[in-house]
Amino acid sequence: MSLLDDTCAAIADVDSEAAASTQRLLDGKTKPRRSLGRLEDLACKVAAITGRSPPPMPSKAIVVMAGDHGVAEEGVSAYPPEVTWQMLLNFAGGGAAINVLARQVGARLVVADMGVRGPEPAIAGVRSCRVRTGTDNFVRGPAMRREEAVLAIEHGIAIAHELANAGTSLIGIGEMGIGNTTAATALLAAFSDEPAKNITGRGTGIDDATWTRKVAVIEQALAVNRPAGKSPLDILAALGGFEIAGLAGVVLGAAARRAPVVLDGFIASTAALCAARIAPHAGKYLIASHCSLEVGHRLVLQLLGCEPLFELGMRLGEGTGAALAMPMVEAALRIVHEMATFAEAQVTDTGR
Repeated sequence: MSLLDDTCAAIADVDSEAAASTQRLLDGKTKPRRSLGRLEDLACKVAAITGRSPPPMPSKAIVVMAGDHGVAEEGVSAYPPEVTWQMLLNFAGGGAAINVLARQVGARLVVADMGVRGPEPAIAGVRSCRVRTGTDNFVRGPAMRREEAVLAIEHGIAIAHELANAGTSLIGIGEMGIGNTTAATALLAAFSDEPAKNITGRGTGIDDATWTRKVAVIEQALAVNRPAGKSPLDILAALGGFEIAGLAGVVLGAAARRAPVVLDGFIASTAALCAARIAPHAGKYLIASHCSLEVGHRLVLQLLGCEPLFELGMRLGEGTGAALAMPMVEAALRIVHEMATFAEAQVTDTGR
């Protein structure tokens, strides 16, 4: 069997008893029952994912994957394709928003070139997982060959295993790639049967004329590639991108190792949706950080059964939302580990 097959086979259901046990621990703390609301839900979810009660305090990493898209030549973005390569260098230099936020929350940052158009020198701080230099333009046929999509997924799985082997137990995911909101919207349309015009957002801040062109491009891609009835993997190959496939692999690999995955925005969440369609149990290993301004993001989260922790009007990507959510996960777990019980504090418990 392939690494992808082995990984999918290793993904088990989450542990509901570990979640229930953690809720009982929380009920014994010096507070009214359930008074910390979704913070308690978060602790129980991590317990269910890890299969441990109490769940351990996490060691954090954020994986950012970059890739170029052939569809960018259709003029669907406010930025030219070379920005993907330039931002990859910015990540390597520590100057992007995700660099700042990863440092702020104490998370290791892993940056992977999945298929960027540009030279491929050895760049300190960038992992080369390049499948090739950008996908094909999916208005004329599939963005990737099936074997290329599998290779990208398996690169992501390998990174997740490497992080887990190094003790990482909380993984955030983010992306960079000019044209990738177009690819993600096409994937969402294929998985949801929602008309493209209802779920197409402004991406990098496009004007009305560009938005209209973007909708038409997505509709053309769906007509050409005809995703109805195809397997999730074939849909991903036809309409996705190397970074989207790679992030789907990170989700699958993390789920196989019982590590929670913190989602960022629309594209990262769509990658997770691809993973959940390939291996349904993988969808239970996800924590949604925020709901972005991209109009399709809320639908993706609904399909995943995830409720975002916050909404800040963000639409950057890069894993920025995932970074901001990590302290909330830590806060939930610290309550379990550090808050006194009624017995320890000699506080009367009314049982309410």
